[in-house]
Amino acid sequence: MRPSTYRAIAVEFLVVALASMVFLATGCRREEVTHFRAKKAPDAMAVNVSPGVGRGDVRLSPEHEAKSALKWTLPKGWTESVGSGMRFATLKPPGGAVDVSVIVLPGPAGGELANVNRWRGQIGLGPIDEPGLAAVRKSLNTKAGTVSFYDFSSEGQKKSRLIAGLAAVDGNTWFLKMLGDAGAVGAVRSDFTRLLQSLRRDAAN
Repeated sequence: MRPSTYRAIAVEFLVVALASMVFLATGCRREEVTHFRAKKAPDAMAVNVSPGVGRGDVRLSPEHEAKSALKWTLPKGWTESVGSGMRFATLKPPGGAVDVSVIVLPGPAGGELANVNRWRGQIGLGPIDEPGLAAVRKSLNTKAGTVSFYDFSSEGQKKSRLIAGLAAVDGNTWFLKMLGDAGAVGAVRSDFTRLLQSLRRDAAN
């Protein structure tokens, strides 16, 4: 075979080898890019929601709670436990069929009318206006100031009842609400009324 033929074969071999190397390198880069794009989104992109915190949880800080704390006298047989979330405390009459929540929020907390209509909605009643609010409001005089008192019963065969007291104390609003079956709530209504009448500022603050 002539030397020129050897040279031609060698050149052809080099061209094929270089082309193969370029092809392999390009293919590797494409695989790397594809693999990167297919990676799962980092966990840091997930929304981190703290347990027990909701969009309406605007309970006072412990410092503000201490400065604006109320006291009350529990009726005989009632129990009290520390609240969680938005609740300052949970009160239970004997039998456990009725739930009483104590909540404190900063400022007017949306206003009296809005809160009363929210309560009414909880037992299936429609909203009322300002004149209607004045018509259903009763006032209790306490050592913590005047407490607005409301008593609502649902319509229909199986009735629910909601009784609540609202008090503005030291720039905060306190809600004490009793909710349950109409018969069970009615049985402890007088106890709950006496509890509201016993409200007073904590002398330690």
